[in-house]
Amino acid sequence: MTTDDTITIRTATDDDWDAVALLDAHAFGEHQNSEDLAETQILTSSEHVVMAWDGDAPVGVAMHFPMSVTVPGGTQVEASGVSWVSVAPTHRRRGILRRMFTRQHEKLEKAGAPLSLLTASEATIYGRFGYGPATEEHSVVLDRRFAQFHKDVPPVTGVRLIESAEASTLLPDIYHRWQRRTAGAQPKPPIRWERFFADRENRRHGLTELFFIAHADGYVAYRRSPTESKIVVQEFIAVTDQAYAELWQVLAGVDLVDTIEVNQAPDEALPFLLTSNRLPKITAHHDALWCRVMDVEAALEARTYGVDAQFVLEIEDPFLNAGGTFDVTISEGRASVTRTEAAPDATMKLDVLSAMYFGTHSATRFAAASRLWARDPEALHTVDLAFSTDRASVMGWAF
Repeated sequence: MTTDDTITIRTATDDDWDAVALLDAHAFGEHQNSEDLAETQILTSSEHVVMAWDGDAPVGVAMHFPMSVTVPGGTQVEASGVSWVSVAPTHRRRGILRRMFTRQHEKLEKAGAPLSLLTASEATIYGRFGYGPATEEHSVVLDRRFAQFHKDVPPVTGVRLIESAEASTLLPDIYHRWQRRTAGAQPKPPIRWERFFADRENRRHGLTELFFIAHADGYVAYRRSPTESKIVVQEFIAVTDQAYAELWQVLAGVDLVDTIEVNQAPDEALPFLLTSNRLPKITAHHDALWCRVMDVEAALEARTYGVDAQFVLEIEDPFLNAGGTFDVTISEGRASVTRTEAAPDATMKLDVLSAMYFGTHSATRFAAASRLWARDPEALHTVDLAFSTDRASVMGWAF
């Protein structure tokens, strides 16, 4: 890779949005219509957009949405949602992404949010910038014709079929309650709820308009295929296990379809609600939310931990300034984190710490992959237990 000094990196202005849309269309293969572009401009502003220019030609863009996210233990932490990242195919391998990301993340560092988040179209791009995959999802197909729920599953008592107008008044509160208790989930902005219920044709991907099933503590929004005998779930949100079990029973009872397609966390209870745990078939396994810890002390003190312990972490940040050696002392599930010159109990790059932060990935797993080095097996086990969580983290909405 060569660095092209003829490329100008600058903050966007309000006159640059057509150029932003042009780059996005070529990068992701979808033209943004006027409504989509207007919604993005509500989520962010020109001052949060960094662009690369070759003379008068736009050749790169990266932006962020100010947001927050639930971390293990339920604390709401400020975060930057990095999005719309692309470099024009005419200008690859010139160092443009690194220059844009450096400008963008230096600004994010000064702004002070402890976490930066993104969703990655490719898995090989963002590790060098300190991002690690923080949540995972399974794509699951259930043949509902053979779904039998075991005899101790609570009966359906609180589920209703509702129209979009009623859904628009009920769902945001249910989602909010779920988000506040679910690590990895972000509050959904009002403009994204407006997009959701507008249910425009370009968001349907050849499927029907939305159908809604509601419980006081959960909901399912799904589409049906006009050409295949299937349901495609868009959102399945359950605040309680009772709501989860009831919603699945109703969804599996929808007639005139053979299969249900859904994305869900790896640890969900669906297989064991059924008499045959083999019936749900995992068809894909993929990452969802990616995280970069911007401020190690603030981020580690924000979440809770599985055991009380004391250990020293050495973190290498090859991109910016988040690295260092940190004493982590955990008491009653909360950590006090300070810089230290003590010998480390575990050493890793920032992308590994970021991937461990939400509890999805274990220190032991990274050690086995030669990406984390521990002083001894006991130290590794302690770090593993500390970062573990009782439920999988889940991304709230894709940005």
